[in-house]
Amino acid sequence: MRVNPIRPARLGTIAVFALAGLLFWVSFSVSGGSNIRTDDSLLQMSDLIRERDRDNARLEADAAELRAEVDSLTKRESGADPAGSERLARAEHAAGLTELTGDALTVTLTDAPPDAVPLLPGIPDPLPNDLVIHQQDLQAVVNALWAGGAEGIQVMDQRLISTSAVRCVGNTLILQGQLYSPPYTVTAVGDRDALRAALDEDPVIQNYRAYVDAYGLGWKVEENEDLTLPAYSGSTALHYAGPTE
Repeated sequence: MRVNPIRPARLGTIAVFALAGLLFWVSFSVSGGSNIRTDDSLLQMSDLIRERDRDNARLEADAAELRAEVDSLTKRESGADPAGSERLARAEHAAGLTELTGDALTVTLTDAPPDAVPLLPGIPDPLPNDLVIHQQDLQAVVNALWAGGAEGIQVMDQRLISTSAVRCVGNTLILQGQLYSPPYTVTAVGDRDALRAALDEDPVIQNYRAYVDAYGLGWKVEENEDLTLPAYSGSTALHYAGPTE
């Protein structure tokens, strides 16, 4: 008896159906029976970030209360030694662990409108990155204020200390475990003329202000009198890498 050979076209059809079945099986395995075309995973991630932010805020508040108790006990123990108590007070002041009051400058940086157009002739249309505040912009303001002799600096509602790091992810500021969105404020206590001169002379800020003129990024400098910066309330413990055993 003669057996008819399978034609190439039929082989191709069988291969297509087999591949389709494999794709359906892989899709079902990945999704676990759920709809993988929704944004539920992204929503769950944003909810998780907000939950962690709330947890961080609660833990920071608890830590601040414990540090206040430790400070009270430390001052009570050092009360018998006036010289030691004075040294402790000077160290806490220099470290940013006490309130600071004085004349100040407040710098506010804001994203440009998303539909911004060139404000000067001969300027090209902006790219998305041209319209938002970047980490280097905020860091330049902080660095310039320190260079101008600032006695203390506050970014948003937090006091900076020597280990503080200004970091941005996208257009979101992450500072000492807290998340912030623009507009961003940076406040420094010190000689206002010297602080303003330091801002004007900084080359990174000069570049930023060129974008202010070109596309409408926000830049505002305000003077304050007898403004009080809060004491730093976060952890002062240092975390560092170590060799593996």
